[in-house]
Amino acid sequence: MRPIGRIVAVAAAGTMAFGLAACSTSNTSESGSDAAASGSDSASKEEVTEQSDEVPAGDGTKTIYLVSKGFQHRFWQAVKEGAEDAGKEFNYKIQFVGPDDETKVTQQLDQLQAALDTSPAAIGLAALDSGAATPLLTQIESAGIPLVAFDSGVDSDLPLTTVSTDNKAAAAEAAKHMIELLDGKTGSVGVICHDATSTTGKQRCDGFKEYFKANAPEGLKLLEEQIAGEVGKAADTSKAIIQANDDIVGMYGSNEAAASGAIQGANESGKTLTVVGFDSGKTQIAAIKDGTQAGAITQAPKLMGYKTVTAAIQAINGIALPKTIDSGFYWYDASNIDSDKVAPNLYE
Repeated sequence: MRPIGRIVAVAAAGTMAFGLAACSTSNTSESGSDAAASGSDSASKEEVTEQSDEVPAGDGTKTIYLVSKGFQHRFWQAVKEGAEDAGKEFNYKIQFVGPDDETKVTQQLDQLQAALDTSPAAIGLAALDSGAATPLLTQIESAGIPLVAFDSGVDSDLPLTTVSTDNKAAAAEAAKHMIELLDGKTGSVGVICHDATSTTGKQRCDGFKEYFKANAPEGLKLLEEQIAGEVGKAADTSKAIIQANDDIVGMYGSNEAAASGAIQGANESGKTLTVVGFDSGKTQIAAIKDGTQAGAITQAPKLMGYKTVTAAIQAINGIALPKTIDSGFYWYDASNIDSDKVAPNLYE
């Protein structure tokens, strides 16, 4: 999922999205193929740190093909909605596909090949297996088609940019809210991280720990993190943490499964805790609405789709792109869970 000062992107992320729309223009001095080649050259030669506000409008004939990690999950449907919104806004056709689930690597590679075969103006990829995709990425580059990665990067320098959540900053925002929610209390806070090996897992764990340790008052003590990436295991871990720490007042779960397990463990232990999570999902959404969970961080999948398309348009038109583009995130709780800004970005 950004310096903490501009989190929660509840206002900032939406403002950025609409700011892009305000700066659109139909003026471009290059043809599609020439611009695509120029986009690759300029992106590699120019070092930029922020995505430009300039998003030239198309003529309605060009297609941007996005290959996601999945299709049925609400997260990916929200990415699709954001991509299609940008396509309508800037007059580009959007083709959005994804495998049946996030284990179907071969199916995704077939979809990526199909995207390449249509010779689109640009391709966006959320790779399930970046290593397996490398030969096709090389073919995409050879064809002069701008490539944008989204949701997660690939083991290659071929994508011109990666549009993804700043997970470390988002986890820090979760810690910030945990401290605020525990104002006036003393005791220990447990941490359940969903894994200790993936970049996402480490960032969501480290971001929370680092912010909490640097900013929590003396009376709050952070316990050593425990690893549990499945709901049942996270529930057992939550109960074990509660049983071992009589003074526990809070618990953080770094993804949907870890947070859901933390809630389940607290409920089964009969312990009243301030539970803060990451992602959404049915369990967290219901728990926040009924008051058994204080709140959580959700990624901004709709904005991710929107920014992936705007980045692709910029690449087509030779506008330099930063190495990464932050797709934003939101803190949500009972006060804003049904808001027009947050609700479209919740995924079950």
